[in-house]
Amino acid sequence: MKALIALILLVQLPIHKAVPAAPLAPLGCDDPESEAAAEFAVNYINGHSHHGYKFALNSIENIRVISQGLNNDIIFLELDLLETTCHVLSPTPLANCTVRSFAQHAVEGDCDIKLQKLDGKFSVLASKCHSHADSSEDVRQVCPECPLLASLNNTEVLTAVATALNDHNSKTADPYLILLEIGRANIQYEPAHIVSVEFAVAATNCSAEDAKVSVEACQLLPDDQSNFGFCTATMVTRPSQDLRVGCQLYGHQVPTPDAGVIYSHPGHDTSAGLSPSVIQGFTTHNLRLSHNNPFASESSSSEFPTSALSAKSVAKRAVADVAQHDKVPHPVGFVPPPPPCPGKIRHFKI
Repeated sequence: MKALIALILLVQLPIHKAVPAAPLAPLGCDDPESEAAAEFAVNYINGHSHHGYKFALNSIENIRVISQGLNNDIIFLELDLLETTCHVLSPTPLANCTVRSFAQHAVEGDCDIKLQKLDGKFSVLASKCHSHADSSEDVRQVCPECPLLASLNNTEVLTAVATALNDHNSKTADPYLILLEIGRANIQYEPAHIVSVEFAVAATNCSAEDAKVSVEACQLLPDDQSNFGFCTATMVTRPSQDLRVGCQLYGHQVPTPDAGVIYSHPGHDTSAGLSPSVIQGFTTHNLRLSHNNPFASESSSSEFPTSALSAKSVAKRAVADVAQHDKVPHPVGFVPPPPPCPGKIRHFKI
C-alpha cells in the first residue's frame, strides 16, 4: 500500500524540463576575439609572402565562427589590408611599419582566411589573398602632381636600378650586392624628370673588388649566413643629372620554420634582365597567397562559405538590421548599435 501511495505522489510531481543553453552571440568584427584572430592571420600572411611588402590590417570585413566541439572552433575571416613601406624581408615589426598613403599610390589586399582555434591556440587551415593598386583617378584626386606607379620592367626603371646598384657596389667596403627583386617604382616627368625605385638585394660571398675580376663567381651566401637588404634610389636625368642611393643590409635572419625558403637562387644580373618574368608589365607584386592545410580534418577543411565571406551580403544584412531597428519604437535620443560587421577602418578605404 505504501509503495502504491509513493508511486502516485511521484507521478503527480511537476516535471522540470532541461532548458537548453542559449546559443553564443555571433562575434562582431571589432570584438577582441575577432581582432586577435585577425592579428594572427595577418602575421601568417606576411610570414608566408615571398615578394613585395608587408601588409597591415585595415579592417575586418566579416567573421563567422563554427563550433567543432569543446574549445574547438573554425573561424572564417575576410580581411582588408593595406601595403606598408616594409619589405617582406625586413625584420622591422609590423607595428613599426608605415602604411603607404593615398599620395604614395596605396595598394590594397583582400584575404579570406580560415583558422582553427583549438584549446586557445590559432592555426591556419586555408588562405587566399590578392592585392591591387589604387586607381590612378583616385590618386590624382588627392594629389594631382604625384607620380603614379610605373611598370616594374619599364626600361627607365631597369636602368635606374642597375645604375643605383652599380653605384653602391663601387663605393662600399661591404659585400657585393646582387638584385633580388624590384619592389616599387615611379616616374615624375615635370618639372624635372625623376625615376624613383625601391628594390631588395642580397649579399654575396664576394667583395666589390672580387666582383670586378669575375662577377659570375659571386654567389648568394649559404642559408646559415644569408644577409638580405633593401635599397632606395632616385635618379634625375633632367634638367640636370643626379643620383642618390641608400642601401641597408638587415643582417642574418633566422627563417620561420614553416615559412619556407624565400630566395634560394642567385639574384639577377645587374646589367640586364633585372626584372623577374613574373612581374613583367605589372606595377606591384600581387599578394598571391593560397594555402590549404593537407592535414586538416575533413570536417574543418571545406572551402570558404560564400555566405560567410561575401562583402555584399554583409552590407545587405547591415542595412536590413538598421531598417528592422527603425521599426521598433525607441525612446527619444536612442542611438542604435552599429552593425557587427564590417568593422572599423583603421587607416582609409580605397
